[in-house]
Amino acid sequence: MPVTASGLYVATFVDSQDDTQLAIDLSLETHKGALFTDTITPNFDTDTAYGVSPYDANEVVDSDGSEWPTGGVALVGTTFTGASGSAKFDATDVSVEDTSLASAMCYQLYADALAGNNAICLVDFVTAVTTVAGTIEILWHANGIFVHDLTPT
Repeated sequence: MPVTASGLYVATFVDSQDDTQLAIDLSLETHKGALFTDTITPNFDTDTAYGVSPYDANEVVDSDGSEWPTGGVALVGTTFTGASGSAKFDATDVSVEDTSLASAMCYQLYADALAGNNAICLVDFVTAVTTVAGTIEILWHANGIFVHDLTPT
């Protein structure tokens, strides 16, 4: 089954709040984003990390491995803020020049500073992206990469 949606990885967020006390710092600039083809099947309830099935195959890298290498590129300009019952995660838009990438369908953001490379979120491009000595840009929504609604029901 192909990539059909964007989402947050439940296990990472549960582990950050339960007795596991996963120390995920969303303001760090060490998080990375890796690209994958449409042949992976994300499961936001059970998937845990970059490099672990299904993210141990079908990664999209630059044809010479330099501009967009295995493991992806670092996310910069990260912010994690809160107001009015919501917490927002955002970062600088991603822009990498001189890439040659084939059929990138999604972007997996993960905590590279943690030993487990814990998965944070996956962004579905909806349409596969290919570049030939071109620029890949990932433009985040004006409201941020994701927002947590922290208002009790």
